Amino acid sequence: MMSANQRRDLHGLRALVTGATSGLGRAIALQLASDGADVTVHGRDATRGVQTVEEIELQGGMAHFVEADLADAASIARLAKEVGDTDILVNNAGLAVWGPTETFEMASFDAMFDANVRAAFVLVAAFAPGMVARRSLRHGRRSTARAASGSMLSRLARSTRDPRHGNSSMRSGPPRP
Repeated sequence: MMSANQRRDLHGLRALVTGATSGLGRAIALQLASDGADVTVHGRDATRGVQTVEEIELQGGMAHFVEADLADAASIARLAKEVGDTDILVNNAGLAVWGPTETFEMASFDAMFDANVRAAFVLVAAFAPGMVARRSLRHGRRSTARAASGSMLSRLARSTRDPRHGNSSMRSGPPRP
């Protein structure tokens, strides 16, 4: 097991980190860039996105920012198209709306589901085929799709595994150091 302070050589790899403008996502983006990955910083706040990119670049890394609303299907499709090929996907973004169940608006529930579940699923579906195709040709290492949302997305990933690829070395689950 790799400890949190060990460096990985990610030079030549492209990473997309959703929700990378603050908190855990920002820390993951900074670490991936520090390890050599070219990082796409995703978020909804352009000011914070630019700040994250600037910090990565000040530390010698490569990054760019893409704004997208993960609760909106068209915005997710645009994000996937704009990002292009990616080798590391960190589905970190999340939306939380709080309130009593009896008065909770279904529109708020739908927005949370779209941003927290559907977006992660759509992004894995968009990037996984390319990750699998490139893993032995380009890098000789496992491509990784990590989902910070945990066990539900792990079950979803297992249920959608394509038998044509066998054990494709795609992983889904909470981030590990």
